[in-house]
Amino acid sequence: MKNRILYVMATCTLLGLMSCKKYLQEKMVSEVTYPHYDTEEGLESAVTAVYSQLRSPLGSEQIFSFGDFGTDTYTEGQDGGKNFNRYNSGLSPTQGMISGYWQTLYRGINTANICIERIPGIPGKKIFTSDQFKRERIAEMRFLRAYFYFVLVQSYGRVPILPKGYIEVVTDFKRAAVKDVYKHIISDLRTAVDSLPVSQTDGGRATKGAAQHLLSKVYLTRASAVAEDRGKQPTDLDSAAYLAEQVIASPEYALEKDYASIFRFGNERNDEVIFAVQFAKDPIYNGDGNQMHLFYIMYYDNHGGMMRDIANGRAYRRLRPTNYQIDVYNRKTDSRFYKSYKMTWICNNPNNIPIWDAANAPSPDLVGKPKFKLKDTAVYVTVSNGTDAQIAKKPYTWIPRNKFTGNNYPTLNKYLDPGRADLAATVGNRDYVLMRLGETYLLAAEAYARKGEYQKAADLVNVVRKRAAYKEGEIKPKEFWTVEGGNIADIAKSTETDMQVTAANISANVINFFLDERARELNGECWRWYDLVRMEKLVERVKQYNSSASGIREYHKLRPIPLQHIERLTNPGPLSEEQNEGYY
Repeated sequence: MKNRILYVMATCTLLGLMSCKKYLQEKMVSEVTYPHYDTEEGLESAVTAVYSQLRSPLGSEQIFSFGDFGTDTYTEGQDGGKNFNRYNSGLSPTQGMISGYWQTLYRGINTANICIERIPGIPGKKIFTSDQFKRERIAEMRFLRAYFYFVLVQSYGRVPILPKGYIEVVTDFKRAAVKDVYKHIISDLRTAVDSLPVSQTDGGRATKGAAQHLLSKVYLTRASAVAEDRGKQPTDLDSAAYLAEQVIASPEYALEKDYASIFRFGNERNDEVIFAVQFAKDPIYNGDGNQMHLFYIMYYDNHGGMMRDIANGRAYRRLRPTNYQIDVYNRKTDSRFYKSYKMTWICNNPNNIPIWDAANAPSPDLVGKPKFKLKDTAVYVTVSNGTDAQIAKKPYTWIPRNKFTGNNYPTLNKYLDPGRADLAATVGNRDYVLMRLGETYLLAAEAYARKGEYQKAADLVNVVRKRAAYKEGEIKPKEFWTVEGGNIADIAKSTETDMQVTAANISANVINFFLDERARELNGECWRWYDLVRMEKLVERVKQYNSSASGIREYHKLRPIPLQHIERLTNPGPLSEEQNEGYY
């Protein structure tokens, strides 16, 4: 088993914006000074600190707010803030997550800059003992710096490029053109691809494959621009396809045979994972932990026969799937829907089981008796509709689609964390899978499709879709014949042939094809907002599929620049220069 990187924060002073909440080593934050980075231990802790900046957004409400909320695939649940979904006045330059994400990303960039500058000159005695090791650590920092800038430029548009690492407070920065930010990202990632090792002893560190995957995505993003100026070059699609195929060909990675196993608890470090952000079980190092298990869960414990438990999770009810997300699958042939969602809850509370009444009991002798018992089905969610009369006659609580609400809906199961300390715990310790091979196939396929090489694109997509099909001998869920119209005689038959697509399927509408396929394969993995922005389809698709997002306007393709940043600039330009359109 690979060792884990335990992420800690080692620097907290940059841009005059960043505040340090925790320092998880023995040395206090106030003792960390510039000379500290003249030591091997200090620099290595700074390297680790850069990795730590991944954990805050990727294990919290920030990542789904920026990545899944307010899209065509996910809309609001009953609880929590709704500004990012509704695109209302609360999505403003003063919104806490807007500034929090900005600060975290720049904190990572600044610390990476310090490492990149100082590692070459450090006398290596215990840690940085060879030039090769130094090159690899610098490449890790350039990979992470590129990732941070990639998130920034997609989220905020024109953003400052930090020319160096700062210990002192600095408040004089100008926003760089989007195309220049992309040049900076690509330069970093090209170096990372050349210098990173194929594998690392420590799990969680950047590798050549991770850099190739990310660089492929960056090239594809730049090439996708039509109305926007991202500085695209004629070779971008070739580069995107080539890099993705390098990852696909690597013996380091392989698709999981079963889609369900990718996110199965305890299996996050499978061969499909290219790069994951790691969390620890030790609460001393885990901080707030990975909280993603909280946000996609329906209010199951509000129903008869149920109470909250560790296995089913703590239901924060932040997001629920749209009808588009539910229907984008051919659920009869594509296993990914029922392998992504929890639809059934088993009775774990014998004290509040619903009672049969005279009007609906199957027989007179059942009137006044419990509808079910402990370990029977208590709650069942379906994507089919039902009448009140039909619902009342079920021997469990049935929630058909026409009864979906902010409390009741299919629960995404990718983040459920039965390893939490107790049923009230918000801190989780599952790794956050950031890059995986299933997406790499889709990156390569889309690049070829945009080049007009539709058969190559279809061949790559079909590898992913073959995995998504039901296999010969695999028993399909009961919904196959009770909800989806399948024949019970076909319960164990393969659907691989039905799942294959043709070049013509792709060429008919490349953008919509890949938006649909990414919605199926990457459901709930917090890429959706960025996909829609990348393909310049955000407003169109959100208006079409997310009725709660009625406030969306064209300017919402960018997030507001944090007011806190603008107010602290020493020599700010006019507000129209410092702030994105629509937010001033």
